[in-house]
Amino acid sequence: MNDLPVKKSYDLAVIGGGLAGLALSIQLVRKDYSVILFEKEKFPFHKVCGEYISLESWDFLKGLGLPLEEWNLPIIKKFITSSPNGKLIQHSLPLGGFGISRYKIDAALADIAKHSGVEIIEDSKVTDVHFENERFFIQSSLKNIQSKTVGGCFGKRSNLDIKWSRDFITEGKKKLNNYVGVKYHIQTNFPHDTIALHNFQDGYCGISRIEDGKYCLCYLTTAGAIQQNNNSIKEVEQNVLCKNLHLKKIFEEGQWLYDAPLTISQISFDKKSQIEDHVLLIGDAAGMITPLCGNGMSMALHGSKIASGLIDQFLQNKISRSQMEKMYIQQWNRQFGRRLKIGRIVQRLFGRNYLTNIFISSIKPFPRFINFLIRQTHGESF
Repeated sequence: MNDLPVKKSYDLAVIGGGLAGLALSIQLVRKDYSVILFEKEKFPFHKVCGEYISLESWDFLKGLGLPLEEWNLPIIKKFITSSPNGKLIQHSLPLGGFGISRYKIDAALADIAKHSGVEIIEDSKVTDVHFENERFFIQSSLKNIQSKTVGGCFGKRSNLDIKWSRDFITEGKKKLNNYVGVKYHIQTNFPHDTIALHNFQDGYCGISRIEDGKYCLCYLTTAGAIQQNNNSIKEVEQNVLCKNLHLKKIFEEGQWLYDAPLTISQISFDKKSQIEDHVLLIGDAAGMITPLCGNGMSMALHGSKIASGLIDQFLQNKISRSQMEKMYIQQWNRQFGRRLKIGRIVQRLFGRNYLTNIFISSIKPFPRFINFLIRQTHGESF
């Protein structure tokens, strides 16, 4: 442990202030539990994310206190995808979604959490979580605490993943666990009600509207593709992405609002555990759906609702810790296991030019099958 004293004990400690962590903390503090949340950054801040949320989360977010109607957010009802050779599929989205930046939604949820009574510790990285005698001892750069329960909501990859030697960390690099994500905000001429997914060799790029007339452009590629282009993001964009003429048009005509892109490396879509050393993992920490399925944000929010209900039962002594953990794994997999499996299958069909070209050409005449695929990666309102 560091030299900081353990000053206080809480009912719930949340590690990570993304959608899963903020939603979980709000739900539990409203049930009169003491809640602390650690976030390594300071709100507001940007994140690498596609910034599209399925409408299955709309009512849940309103219940947390977000004034979604007042924000006049773009409602997205149409989907376009292109193969590397430029062939297009256009399709309506069965449920649809809306666009909002993580900069806006995370900061708004953090304000709600603070006003609801959550103690938020910003600029603080959790360095250790130790479970002993039915208590968690949590060490961070600013504060050490005890807690009865812990929610691990720290995203795609964390120092705690490495500390716990989780399987997806210790496995050798392969197709599903060595991706790089790159995000920009841009202004461009593109339909406000449409999300596009343009494929290229070793990856794909999504674009959709968010608030204030801006668009989120976010793409995924392999670490190998970066290395083959002198470890240069710009060269990858020029030499690889722009071979897709739809992407070339966007890159040539768009107005770029960042001086430099946000990036994240070593992204893994491998299967993950939902419990580590009695910590309930939520959101991307529990399992990351491929971005081409466009539903990771809703999964994080829904996962927080599942965890909240079970933590509440445990803290009321209605179920044991082992029952809570077992039920969480069961309910999480019931909701998301199939989605993740379908996502991994679809992910393998993208990334190689010839295979992606063939797949998109093959499914284009079958809109019912396209509709089926979309529905397999989305859920119902919760």
